[in-house]
Amino acid sequence: MRQAGRSLPEYHRARGDTTLLEAVQQPDLVTELTRQPVRRYGVDAAVLFSDIVVPLHATGFGVDIVAGVGPVMHRPVRRRADLARLRPPDGDDLAPVTAAIQQLVDELDVPLIGFAGAPFTLASYLLEGGPSRHHLRTKAMMLGDEALWLDLVERLADVAIAALQHQVAAGAAAVQLFDSWAGCLSPDHYRRYAAPASRRVLAAVAEMGVPAIHFGVGTGEVLEDMAVGADVVGIDWRVPLDAARARLGDGVAVQGNLDPAACLAPWEVVAAEARAVLAANAGRPGHVFNLGHGVLPETDPATLERLVDLVHREGRASGP
Repeated sequence: MRQAGRSLPEYHRARGDTTLLEAVQQPDLVTELTRQPVRRYGVDAAVLFSDIVVPLHATGFGVDIVAGVGPVMHRPVRRRADLARLRPPDGDDLAPVTAAIQQLVDELDVPLIGFAGAPFTLASYLLEGGPSRHHLRTKAMMLGDEALWLDLVERLADVAIAALQHQVAAGAAAVQLFDSWAGCLSPDHYRRYAAPASRRVLAAVAEMGVPAIHFGVGTGEVLEDMAVGADVVGIDWRVPLDAARARLGDGVAVQGNLDPAACLAPWEVVAAEARAVLAANAGRPGHVFNLGHGVLPETDPATLERLVDLVHREGRASGP
């Protein structure tokens, strides 16, 4: 998952006082920050150091990432005229990102995973002005002005597609579509207002010829819908992995789903929780062991080192 490096002391030394949006403009720094978790933990893939709002920032939409808060929009979307400020990023906009990917592909001995924000989650940031607990403005537009809402998420689908196309062209071996806030929707609302735009992004990824991972937080009630067009569905810790696999069938792989908070417990507890995830998968192929969300900053890197070692030893021993 993203943010695997932010609990590392070497990450903080390399970042210094550089903001995230400043950091992603520096290919050498992006390369270093992306490689750090691979170097320290020995994981089987690298995830590009970036953020889902980078394509919006690159096109001058007006976004900042505030420490302790998250993405904040300078001028949130409030009316149809605001949509004119949205456009897909082009090669010049994303030149630092693609330069970093090309450098990483040359230096890494594991696959590189790129990513983008799903239209619903990006729309929520644009409408709320930043992170939100209840997504009131988002749902008010979604339900109260469906035509405007659909236009907004279609434009954001274009943003995500363009961002992923540039990442894949530069060498990303797989991509992940993050729908971090889709769990706030009922299943009916997800199917009507979020799924169509995300499926258009996933269909575009299929044409790029790389695997697509689709992940959301609190999306246990819509896993089957999220699987349409995806090669892998990310499972957060709220849904038992065996239950998720039973609902999804054998046609889609799964990623997950250790609770990140479990990694703050004593090692014996972490090991037991990890083994429970492996047991729930029961040795079936198509399982990417992972956390059910990003690494918490308070996590001891030594714990993650032991976790990766445990999964490499016991996960591989229990299945193909």
